[in-house]
Amino acid sequence: MNRKDYQFYISGAVKLGVSFGVVSLLARWITGNTILSAPETLVKYGITGAIGYSLMGALALILFGFLAKKIRKNFPNEQTIGDVMRQKLTPSGYWYIMFILFVTSFYSLFIQAMGAGILIHIIFPIPVFIGMILFMGFCFFVGGVSGMQRIHQFSGVNVALIFGAVLLIPVYFYIQAGVHPVYDGIKLYHPYILYFKNMDAIWFIFTALLIFFGQIMMDRATWQRVFIIEKEKVRMTFSLAGGIWATIPLAISSLLMIIMFGRSYKNIYSLLFELVDKIQSTMLIILFVLFCFSAISSAINAELHATTTLFVKNMLELFRPLTNHERWKYSYIFSGIVCVCLLVIVSILTPNPLKLLFFFGNIYASIIIPMLYIILSSKPIPVLIPYSSLIGAAGGFLLIPFTNDLKAIWISFAISGVICLFVYIFKKAPIES
Repeated sequence: MNRKDYQFYISGAVKLGVSFGVVSLLARWITGNTILSAPETLVKYGITGAIGYSLMGALALILFGFLAKKIRKNFPNEQTIGDVMRQKLTPSGYWYIMFILFVTSFYSLFIQAMGAGILIHIIFPIPVFIGMILFMGFCFFVGGVSGMQRIHQFSGVNVALIFGAVLLIPVYFYIQAGVHPVYDGIKLYHPYILYFKNMDAIWFIFTALLIFFGQIMMDRATWQRVFIIEKEKVRMTFSLAGGIWATIPLAISSLLMIIMFGRSYKNIYSLLFELVDKIQSTMLIILFVLFCFSAISSAINAELHATTTLFVKNMLELFRPLTNHERWKYSYIFSGIVCVCLLVIVSILTPNPLKLLFFFGNIYASIIIPMLYIILSSKPIPVLIPYSSLIGAAGGFLLIPFTNDLKAIWISFAISGVICLFVYIFKKAPIES
């Protein structure tokens, strides 16, 4: 493939096999959200929540693997989620889904950039704004300018650094201190973490599955990887990626317990980064810092590239045909604007990652059944199907004052699901003349 062709920007030069497909998916899904949500999940829901969080994320990837196989079979020549939506939906339904895709995309990018800002503030003795300029400049070069081929080149390095950190650092500490002192310290200072009969944690776990599955189903970068992984190996690749991904939140929880044992803490989000003070090996400090930035940068690069592709290929080109040169030019401009916006917003706002996850959880939960309907149906999609997610999400948001966040997410899921069920029954029912 010609490197100056825009198709090279979208999908790179080669199809991915199982091994590199797994690496590419892990580089996308081991994110800043995984790092930042781990402390609050462990503290709020205990070890049950931490284990459940990792298992549900893995299960969501595995389940999507079955759907990915169906997507590849039904849409063999497409490249993005936008291509599929354009083929299946009416114009109004298509533009609504595109709006949702962009909203969730900017949410994902913001979470990763916010994680980078927190890391820079805690680890480096430089102004956050200066650090973010350097970080976003790197992401613009890799994810916005270079395209999929460059992302693939960095994926292997990123995943190696991530697993090197989560394997070596816990081993280093447990060899030094032993398992029993850590367990006894947690039991004395934070016994609630070891409490297993926590119904809130069980409720959180199943809600997390719903949110994770909705996230993956709407993720632009994941859909791109569905189309560049070899067709026969798609389901196996997602299953393996899910099983391996589950070890990361567990390893981060292990790191957190190492930090917490034998003492109290003041700031939940600084727990993980206090690890730097405990590490006496310069090599492990460098490895930990690289682990954090690798996880965040790989997720931003994948998301920035996928969102840019979606904007150029599935929005701009609908208004007028673009030359190959124009596609590249608009990709540079759009990704640059996104990076500048993230730089400014992250310098101003630092919201709670877990609260943001549940805020957008209503959107992710309400989109699951409509997306399943769109993907699996072989008939024209009624216009109400995509808009049922809007009704479901709105219903969940309106009921939040009268219930809690987790129940509101399930209400959003149920409302959109019931609407889709009624549409399906109505379409199936015989019409009397």
